[in-house]
Amino acid sequence: MKNKILRYQAFVYFLTLTLWKQKVKHTAAVLISILIIFLLSAVLFVSSSLKQTLQHTVKQQGDFTVTRLKAGYATQTPSSWVEQIEQIEGVTDLTTRVYGRYFYQPKGKSFLVVGIDFFDEQNSQLLEALIGKMVLKSFLSQESMVVGQGVSEFLTAHFYEDSFSFKTPSGAFKEVHIAKQLDESTNLIANDMVIMPISLAREIFGFNENEVSDITFNVPNEAEWDTIITKLHLLFYDVRVLDKREIQKGYENMFNYKGGVFLILYLVTLLTFMLILYQRYVMVYSSERKEIGTLRAVGWSIKEILLYKFYENVIIVVVSFTVGVLLAYGYVFLANAPFLKAIFLGNANLSYTVGFTPVLELGLLGTLFLLYAIPFLVAVLIPAWKIAVTPPKEAMQ
Repeated sequence: MKNKILRYQAFVYFLTLTLWKQKVKHTAAVLISILIIFLLSAVLFVSSSLKQTLQHTVKQQGDFTVTRLKAGYATQTPSSWVEQIEQIEGVTDLTTRVYGRYFYQPKGKSFLVVGIDFFDEQNSQLLEALIGKMVLKSFLSQESMVVGQGVSEFLTAHFYEDSFSFKTPSGAFKEVHIAKQLDESTNLIANDMVIMPISLAREIFGFNENEVSDITFNVPNEAEWDTIITKLHLLFYDVRVLDKREIQKGYENMFNYKGGVFLILYLVTLLTFMLILYQRYVMVYSSERKEIGTLRAVGWSIKEILLYKFYENVIIVVVSFTVGVLLAYGYVFLANAPFLKAIFLGNANLSYTVGFTPVLELGLLGTLFLLYAIPFLVAVLIPAWKIAVTPPKEAMQ
């Protein structure tokens, strides 16, 4: 028993001594490994954070959105469609919206103006998620709007601190009071958004009293969704029906499937990883060949040599992975991923600051660790085993 403890202590001492002695040789592998893990983890964190934010956004929206089409293009939708849709069994929570892009010509910028019924239950839930509790009596006492942070900063920079004058299609100006700014946490979806009463939005875009942009509603039973779509197409010949599933897919395609970027990151990562594996492969066959032969000559078994090489490289793998993940976490969730943010979100209409919600998908991190660790260890253990099984005298030549 005492001999086993002494052998174990000698094994740990030799392992620690070797790592310290060869720290320069291991530094290159560690740094490149950290870079690989950092890139892959940063992409993973950004993707997961955006996915969670978008899922929360889609959850707040209606199950279906109905828009009228004319010559294949969306046009004003008659408000009278609401009464007809209400007759369909299974439909609940109908609401109407008026929205569109308002272009501020002098600076070439635009706002997404959204007009809603503030007393509608469905809209109230969405508003509460965006702006929290607000005193409606004070808000509706004058023609007011709630603006995103990007809109607020843009208007303030152009001396519109308390109100902004919209130019209507008739050529008149409509002054609207700025009641509140949306929280910075909503910047991903509402940075350039302006929320106002639906009647005010109608006036700004020149809609008639019986016209809206679209109609949204819920269908609690998802098994009926396809049937509802069929009924709507039978009811209206010029309708476009968009369900929540399509909206979610559209968001995912926009933010998560940047094919060219992912391909470039993958190729760079793969090339770097191959260089690491090659470096480890060559190292075992050169400088460490005599070391393994010497260990065999002094009585080390093949199992002990493989365990020694295994633990040596497991330490390198764990340290590299941990440091890489921590750096990626700080880069994304503390520094807001300056470079990756532009890749995922594209060019901004208005300047904004996006805060990524911290999300850790342990399953994906575990998969990433295995995809990195297994090839790394295999590239070292197989050459080490080939040397260990050769006669010591031959290995030391």
